[in-house]
Amino acid sequence: KNAPMTTNAAGGTSQRGSYNNNSPSNDNGFRTTTKTHLLTTGDEDSAKLTRAVWDKDHFDESQSSSSANNLESDGEQQQQNAQVNDIFSAEGTDIVIPYEEIDLSVPPSVYSHPSVDGKSSEQIDLVWDLMLHEAKVEAAREPLLVSFLYSTIINHPTLESALAFHLANRLSNPAMLSTQIMSLIREALDADPDFRRNLRADILAVRDRDPACNCLPDVFLYFKGFHALQTYRVSHYLWKSGRRVLAHYLQSQVSQNMQIDIHPNATLGSGIMLDHGTGIVIGETAHLGHNCSVLHHVTLGGSGKKGVDRHPKIGNGVLLGAGASVLGNINIGDGCQVGAGTLVIEDLPPRSVAVGVPAKIIGRFVDVTAQPSIGMNQLGSKESDEGIAFYI
Repeated sequence: KNAPMTTNAAGGTSQRGSYNNNSPSNDNGFRTTTKTHLLTTGDEDSAKLTRAVWDKDHFDESQSSSSANNLESDGEQQQQNAQVNDIFSAEGTDIVIPYEEIDLSVPPSVYSHPSVDGKSSEQIDLVWDLMLHEAKVEAAREPLLVSFLYSTIINHPTLESALAFHLANRLSNPAMLSTQIMSLIREALDADPDFRRNLRADILAVRDRDPACNCLPDVFLYFKGFHALQTYRVSHYLWKSGRRVLAHYLQSQVSQNMQIDIHPNATLGSGIMLDHGTGIVIGETAHLGHNCSVLHHVTLGGSGKKGVDRHPKIGNGVLLGAGASVLGNINIGDGCQVGAGTLVIEDLPPRSVAVGVPAKIIGRFVDVTAQPSIGMNQLGSKESDEGIAFYI
């Protein structure tokens, strides 16, 4: 069933639905938190596009393995694209939409390009369709931003073109023109299909997790954590291509302009949110897994000299609180939550909850599929504590 549509104070519509994990409770009586999610849209057309992006059928496990084989004819493709209903499960139903699939897979029914999968005969990009529509809505609402919105989003044919233009203008200086930087960004995007898919997973991750985000253009235009992450992906491509001086140049520009320092050789997964971003440092041999959320002033720092694998390895679905420092070649397991201001210098097992200086494990998530990076619930809140078994 569709979640009910309501009218907000600004005259737009919103749709409320609920997500939960696969195990709402366990034998010990602990109960995990069901996250209620609110999507705000500008009008009915935007609501339909939003439903298309978040259609539960995109993420049905029973269909995922055979979805590519079911898209052989144009008629079937159009039929699947038209499925804009049932995006959220109504509260109280048993249907589950796993967050990890929404953020990470970006399946062919949401984004498909002939050069990527080699099977579809047409390009599908519901993320770009939604962002383009929302940009037009915002341009109609705010005349002073019409020129800005048209030059950065509406006049561009693709998300890749818009990203290259916008980042180039943010990173340009007298030493390197915006047109030169734009050419580098397009080169990286054209050469790396994973980059293009990660771009969409990253923007959806912010749109889904940050309550301050009202629409996709907000993420694309204003969130410097998103800008720094995409510039890192360009510099990582250059680093792997042997153009290390140029990769370091982009790293330096991001550090100066956005106060975020990510080494080009670090490995970052998909569906990542760098919230606020200021002061984040990620070192050369660090690894940050899929679906992680990193708040401001987080350090993934090294211990040791040059040439040594000296930085942390962070698993999937991890939430690193503001000001947390993780130092040395240690492992932080999947689904961990590290509290604000915590200093971690030893391994953390999966699903651990750690706080303090130095870090002390105070509990463990009951649900083995828990991803605290999704709920963004800080320790001490009712929503966070309900899903944690605390040690006495």
